Amino acid sequence: MEALFAFVALSGFLACGGGSGSAVSATSGSGYDFTVVTVTSGLRSPTAMALGPDGRVFICEQGGSLRVVKGDVLLPTPFLTVTVDSTGERGLIGVAVDPAFATNGFMYVHYTVPATPTVLAHNRVSRFTAAGDQAVPGSESILLELDALSTATNHNGGALHFGPDGKLYLGVGENANGPNAQLLTNLLGKVLRMNPDGTVPSDNPLLTRTPGKNQLIWAYGLRNPFTFAFQPGTGRLFLNDVGLSLWEEVNVGQAGANYGWPTTEGFTANPAFTSPLFAYPHSGGTVTGCAIVGAAFYGPVISPFPATFQGKYLFMDFCEGWIRTLDPVTRTVSDWLTGFSSPVDLLVAPDGSVLVLSSGGGGTLARIL
Repeated sequence: MEALFAFVALSGFLACGGGSGSAVSATSGSGYDFTVVTVTSGLRSPTAMALGPDGRVFICEQGGSLRVVKGDVLLPTPFLTVTVDSTGERGLIGVAVDPAFATNGFMYVHYTVPATPTVLAHNRVSRFTAAGDQAVPGSESILLELDALSTATNHNGGALHFGPDGKLYLGVGENANGPNAQLLTNLLGKVLRMNPDGTVPSDNPLLTRTPGKNQLIWAYGLRNPFTFAFQPGTGRLFLNDVGLSLWEEVNVGQAGANYGWPTTEGFTANPAFTSPLFAYPHSGGTVTGCAIVGAAFYGPVISPFPATFQGKYLFMDFCEGWIRTLDPVTRTVSDWLTGFSSPVDLLVAPDGSVLVLSSGGGGTLARIL
């Protein structure tokens, strides 16, 4: 996602602010009127977010702070702050709330550990314990130390989500080295699956082909899986992979699948690889863009949106600032909203509204109603 953090580097850090209630400049192509309202702005290079069971929104800032939006107000004190290497696409890049958060208070983050004289920069997954709106001091439990990073500061992936099976899934980029994606001797260019304590699940697909922590590999052949989402009810996983110069992909997550990078990008007929469910080009198509982000399935119990949205996959493009819907059955893509400034993440709230996190426009969290 070179374009994503190139923008962040240019925009710099902004002061944090509270909810403004002002409308985002977005227009609908769906034939239905939607309201897009700014919940808060002033987020410093936001990268990802997660919803708590009580409605709080936890937002990663690239520089290492995990912010809390509570009652549509950005709290002044971060939930936690970790020391990170935030060059390029590194930093605090993923967050997940434990399914049993209401009782155990566990919060998981994915971030880049800075280099020291004895340790190379690398990404890490850690668990913290909450006490109210802040993490308990000293509660960090390191679950996974990923492979050492090269001098390339891009393609870290980032997404961190619990699946309906109670396992923790992690999207990891190939660190701008395509061959990493095909090697089962490292964790780069992969989707990883782990138990909540960081151990290897006994039913992971590549246990007989990999040793040690590489047994966490659940799928491979990916370039930069920055975002993905599970469909409520079915547990189906849709995995976004940011392309190089030709295609952006929506892949169906499958245990043990090889998605073909760097041998192939976009649709493929090669039986050795799993072809995308949907892909859009960087130019020359009815849908175009340069970096797929998002994403979420729309299927809340309460739905203020038209019935046609039920079951649809919502995804965005960072460069073009649009949100579109994808029908998982027919593979039909429909226009929805445009006008967002460098969006990075998207969630469906329990009330049926959609939350959009954008790194542009001063770092905003918006709500679509």
